Formats: sequence, structure tokens, C-alpha cells
Amino acid sequence: MNSFIMKNKIFFLKLGFYSANFILIVFYLFPGSILGCFFYDNCFRQPHITPDFIISSNHFYAFIVLTTLGIFSHIRSKKIDFLFLYLILLSVILELLHLVIPNRGFELSDLFGNIAGIIFVIIIYKVKNRYA
Repeated sequence: MNSFIMKNKIFFLKLGFYSANFILIVFYLFPGSILGCFFYDNCFRQPHITPDFIISSNHFYAFIVLTTLGIFSHIRSKKIDFLFLYLILLSVILELLHLVIPNRGFELSDLFGNIAGIIFVIIIYKVKNRYA
């Protein structure tokens, strides 16, 4: 029974991780801002969770959530390092695609926000595993 419950939790975490990947890719590749269309009735206005500093805070938070979901959904896998590489490559590729998507532009602050979110979770994961 306990094994069944654990397998279901992992299944739903993986479903959440893959769904979050899909949603992130759709939001990234949309020519404009889906959230701006929804909240402000203006597809060119981007809502912000917190003000941006050196990096894009929205991107930082999005990749913290995505990386955390990825770790929890693959916690029993030996492929955590592959997951980190996948997330870094995903963030770079999606940001580079902004060079060819109408109404979007490549922003180093967005890319740094993506990678900073991933690295932040990696550090917490590595420290936790080292002292656990």
C-alpha cells in the first residue's frame, strides 16, 4: 500500500513537472504576453511579481518552481544532473528563440534570471544532500 501511494505521488509530481514545462514553453514562444492579455487586456504589457533588479525576477521564480518540481519528480532517479543540464539548455534555447519571435526580444537579464533560479535550487539540493 505504501509503495502504491509513493508511486502515485511521483506520477503526479512528474505530471506537474511535464505540464509546467509545456506551459513555460507556450508562454515563452507566444509573441507577446499571455498574462498581459489576460490581466491587462494588453498583450504587450508584462506583469511583474516583484520589481526586476539585475535579473528578471519573473524568470527567476519560474525556474525555481520548474527546477523544484523536476527534483521532486525525479528524486529516485539517478538522472538529476541530466535534469539540471536539460533545464539550463531549455532556458538558453527558449531565450535565443526570442531573437526570431515577433514582439519578443532576447534579454540577458531574462537568461540570467532563468539560470540563477536553476542554480539557486541546485545549491539548496546539493547542500541538503551533503548534510542529510
